[in-house]
Parts: sequence; C-alpha cells; structure tokens
Amino acid sequence: GGITQHIGAAEVPAKLLNQLCATILGQKEFESPGLLFIDTPGHHSFTTLRSRGGALADIAILVIDIMEGCQPQTRESIRILKQAKTPFVVAANKIDRIHGWESERGRSSRAAFKDQRVEVQERFDERFWKLVGQFGEEGFNLDRYDRISDFTKEIALVPCSAKEGEGVQDLLAVTIGLAERFLSEQLEDVHGMAEGTVLEMKEERGLGKTLDLILSRGTLNKGDEIALATSTGALVTHVKGLFTPRGMSEMRDAGDRWDSIDSATAAAGLKVSARNLDNILAGTTLRVLPAGGEERDEVLAAVEQESRISIDLDEEGVVIRADTLGGLEALAFELKAIDVPIRHAGIGVVNKRDVRAAVAAGDPLHQAILAFSTGILTDAQTELEAESCEATHITSDVIYHIIERFQEWQEERKVDLEAQQRVDLVYPARILVLRDHIFRRSSPAVVGVRILGGRVHIGQRLLRLDGERLGQIKSMRSGDDSKRIAHQGDELAMAIQGPTVGRQFDEEDVLLVDIPASHVRRLRAADLTPMEEEILEEITALHRRQDRFWGL
Repeated sequence: GGITQHIGAAEVPAKLLNQLCATILGQKEFESPGLLFIDTPGHHSFTTLRSRGGALADIAILVIDIMEGCQPQTRESIRILKQAKTPFVVAANKIDRIHGWESERGRSSRAAFKDQRVEVQERFDERFWKLVGQFGEEGFNLDRYDRISDFTKEIALVPCSAKEGEGVQDLLAVTIGLAERFLSEQLEDVHGMAEGTVLEMKEERGLGKTLDLILSRGTLNKGDEIALATSTGALVTHVKGLFTPRGMSEMRDAGDRWDSIDSATAAAGLKVSARNLDNILAGTTLRVLPAGGEERDEVLAAVEQESRISIDLDEEGVVIRADTLGGLEALAFELKAIDVPIRHAGIGVVNKRDVRAAVAAGDPLHQAILAFSTGILTDAQTELEAESCEATHITSDVIYHIIERFQEWQEERKVDLEAQQRVDLVYPARILVLRDHIFRRSSPAVVGVRILGGRVHIGQRLLRLDGERLGQIKSMRSGDDSKRIAHQGDELAMAIQGPTVGRQFDEEDVLLVDIPASHVRRLRAADLTPMEEEILEEITALHRRQDRFWGL
C-alpha cells in the first residue's frame, strides 16, 4: 500500500550536487545546471506510467533491494528501459541490512566497502554476483561502478543505503557524470515550442484549478497560448501563472511552498494556472501553440488524438475508471494480463452510465466496475445499492488490491451461479425401487427407493430402462423430514404421480431421471461426477434410439 501511485518530481540544483559530491569530484564541478528527478512508481502494475516516466527521462536510476535481488517488477522495469533505449544506473540499496555492515552517514560507497570486515565483504559479493547473473539473463553486463573502464559496454552498479545516506554521493556523481558525457546533445535540446507532461490537476487556494507538470522540452512563459487534452477533445487556453517548488520540495509534497516565475526552461517541475482546466486528462501532453499555419494544425491534431483514450475495448467485458490516463492504462494492462476484457473505460468518477454498462454485460462474471483512485457519484452509488442491481463496484488506491478483490468476487460469483444452475439444471440419476417397500400403488404411487447414482430433485420426471416415460416425482421423505433433493446412497420414500406399481413399474426395477434435450450441452460443460457422466451417456443412448440427434 505504500508504493508510489503517481509520478512526481524534485529538482536538485548543481550547487548542492557539487557540495554533496565534492569528496569524489575533487576540484571538478558538474557542467549541468542540476538534476530533475522524476519519481515514477516502482510497482510492476504501473508499466504504462513507468513508460511515460522513461519517455521523459534522459537517464534512469533503477533501484534494487540488494537483499532481494531482481524481482518480477525489476525485470519489467529493465524491459521498459531496454525498449525505450534509456540509459540507466543500478542503485543497489539497503547495503546497511547486510549482516555485520557498519554504516557511516554520508560516506562514499567505495570507502564504505573498504572499511568492512572481510566476511562482510564476502556477504556483499555473494549478493552482488547473484545480481550480475540476473542482469546477464536480461542481456546486460553489470559491474561495480568503480571497476568499469567502458561505461558504454557495462551497466554501473552503485551500492548505497538510502536510510543512512551512504553511497548517495557516488550515485549522484555516476548518474550526472554519465549524462554529461554521453547525452550532451540531448541535454541541449531545450529550445523550440514547449512541451510537458501533465501529472495532476489540483485546486489551489487563490489560484483555482492548476496543473502540476514536467516541462521536458523548450521554454514556457506566462501568457503563452497552450493546447491540452481533455475528455471531450483539445482545449486551447493561456498560461495565467507559473510556479516552481521552493528549494528542493517534491512537487507532490510542496504544499503552499511555490514561487511565482515568469518563465521556465526544460527540464523543470512546474505548477501552471490557466482557465477552463476542469476536464484535463492527467498523463497527457501540454503543448505551446504556434501562432498559425500548418504547424499549429499539427499540434492541435496531436492533442486531439491524445484526447482519445487509447485502450483496446471489446464488445463484452468489465467497466474501468481511474483518476488519470496513466492509471487507467495501468489498470487496463493488468486486466489484459489475466485475460479480462474491457467494455468501457473512462477517466474521472464513476457515474450512472458506468453502472448501466456493467449491468448490461452479457457475462455475469463481467458485471463489475473497477475504479482506481477515483470516487463515485451519489446517484450511481444509489443505483448500485438497489436490490435488483447485479453489478458490483470495486475500488482502491492500489491496482493490485483491485485485481485481487475482482478475482475473489469472480470466484464467489462462480460458486453462486453454479449453485443456482444446479437447482435449475436436471441432473442424471439412477434409482432402485426397494423390495418390500411399496407403501401405495397409485395416485400417487409411494415406494421406498435407493439413489444408486447422481442426484434427484422434486418435480423431475422418470424414465424406464426401455426408454418409456414413467411419471413425475411429487415428494420425497426421509423419516418425518421432507426432502427437496436426494443424493447417491440416500434411501427414502418417493411419491410418483402417474404410474401404478405392478403395471408400469415394480419393486426392484431400476429407473432413470429423464433429462430435457436442451440440458445435455450444459451438463457436459458442468462438473459431473464419473457416475453422473455414465448415467448421462445411458440416458442419451436411450433417447437416440428414436432421435439420433437428441441432445446435440
């Protein structure tokens, strides 16, 4: 539950970077103005969001718990970085948890390793070589950063402890050093029309509705005309205000610590105020509009395209909702992974239309609304709570909780449906009329029987072994108790309307429960016992003497 749910950002200026890394850099200083850290969710449910973060990033830091090694979500992150061709550094975190490791706050990891006892170094190496093997399986050569001579051929691993602040200066130095050395052309691409990724829309006191965003390209100014994706298409508006987090505040935690600015150049984490921001889709792109011409039309077309939710929908399936486009795509990704089709998808709160779409699902196991990190309107909740409503609403701020609850609901629904089907469905059964247990010969005949196989319900019709129909079960009693259903092995008194004992049937006769032809296909798909399957074949053979296509 403590995993990161939304992308955030924090800026670290070069002055602070140079101070932190002084012991490693010596007299050298970084050329870059600083680092903008985009904090993307690490859980593998957020493939789409991490991809969006990766698309914004010049270089990535892949954080791994050195005590755990590569987890499924780690391999998923590696795959995304490989696809996006994003260079990355591995932060092997939690070295302080290695048994016997002695930490010192702010110390470099190279110095920290040398200061450990031999047996502690061996414990570290054991985990390090395990990681080397795991990265080898993914097609990467991994080594400790201080032993690498060619960073284009090997992935740098930096041992660190976030808790103790140990090795953090190494991590910063390696990250920005690689960026400056190999990505200089990319880092200079800050000119041209501004573009940024919208992280979230927030209501701010005194400002109204605002957008938190990552400016990834160009320069954004107060007064610029901008285009944004909304749930109804492209929106054109103007920048009223620009704000940057004070100091090194993380955007999501800045509170009221924002400084007003007139202009910002990529890369930067910003808050933007403008008119008509109600329906902006979080996770989409803010673009500055050119004054006119084909270029303006192209920008508006790109925004319009982004307004259309790019999730594959099916004729049949569940309804999904989320508060952001990235969250919606992440939920859709997880559902596709377990083969759950999606009929309707939307951003924002659950409404009556969603409820009705869920109720209308053809498969009862798809009558569900799955909502990630978003609320529900009162009238929609009222409709869901109605006794006649068969749809369910599952919501959480963690996607995996939604998936788990949905799968649990599906299992419970299956059990309920099967129980209901078993009542409606006529199951095969074989009955023996007991010797010396004729209590009444007709109107109705009452006889003692033993259920030789299958299950018997009141109201079912009986069949003789020669295929002749016999009559209908009116009631069953065991001692003083009435029974609606009897199972294999039960002995009880059965009242049969229609036949007369001694004419149509007699004691020690074996009878079969007759099955409607329309039930045969459902029975073959049901969970029958071997005995029930055998009796079904016997009944089918009897009927096919007269109709060779019976039950098909």
